Amino acid sequence: MGVRGVLRATVGIAVLVLFAACGADAGPPGSLSASAASGKLVIGIRYDQPGLGMKTLNGQYEGFDVDVAKYVANELGVGAQDITWKEVEPANREKLLTSGQVDMMVAAYTISADREKLVDFAGPYFTLGQDLLVRSSDTAITGPQSLNGRRLCTVAGTTSAQAVKDQFAQQTKLVEYNRYSECLTALLAGIVDAITTGDVILAGYAAQNPELLRVVGKPFTKDAYGIGLRKGDPAGKAKVNAALQKMISSGAWQAAAQANLGASGYRLPPPPAITER
Repeated sequence: MGVRGVLRATVGIAVLVLFAACGADAGPPGSLSASAASGKLVIGIRYDQPGLGMKTLNGQYEGFDVDVAKYVANELGVGAQDITWKEVEPANREKLLTSGQVDMMVAAYTISADREKLVDFAGPYFTLGQDLLVRSSDTAITGPQSLNGRRLCTVAGTTSAQAVKDQFAQQTKLVEYNRYSECLTALLAGIVDAITTGDVILAGYAAQNPELLRVVGKPFTKDAYGIGLRKGDPAGKAKVNAALQKMISSGAWQAAAQANLGASGYRLPPPPAITER
């Protein structure tokens, strides 16, 4: 073979290796890696949780979950301008993931054994406890055991209120809405007596209405938020876990948590340990 032939063969091999490498990095169709390789991601967040996930009046998105999502997406090669934000509700989180309508779920999504039957979780990226939000004038509610005969707001697709009824106060009356922001309106109007969910969410609501609402301040569970992913994509989950670990070790996690959650007076937990699930 002549010199030109050798050069052509060498270039051809190099191109094949390059395409193979790109294809391997892109991942199989439908995977998180494939979506990221396209340069765009659809990420599910909440629009009504102050400090975590909010859509502002001028159409911007802000909160700790939003900052975590942006950091992870950037580590996957997708800039904030190429993220499509999709509002999710507790009742449709698994459906949006399994149907491929979102690539990741960063939406105050508590890791649980039942949910892990349907979706995968990367992380955790935040630890918290379940608590109660009540009217400041109602001093009789001091914990979940105080809710017998009271009306407790629950949201479709969550289990926190039912857990209170089953474990602490069997005579609790559950009132269901689609969003926690609707529970908040009902609480302020006296339609319900308490809301239960993660204490970090409740702290954000209380900070918006400091003279009217208070968090009881006695968490009665130990929970963790994870990033929801479609099942069957271990490579994608590994990349998200690596991004979360980098966010924590670089100090970006602490900065984002303080910037978004510190103003509410919420006592920030230490960064969690990323675990293989």
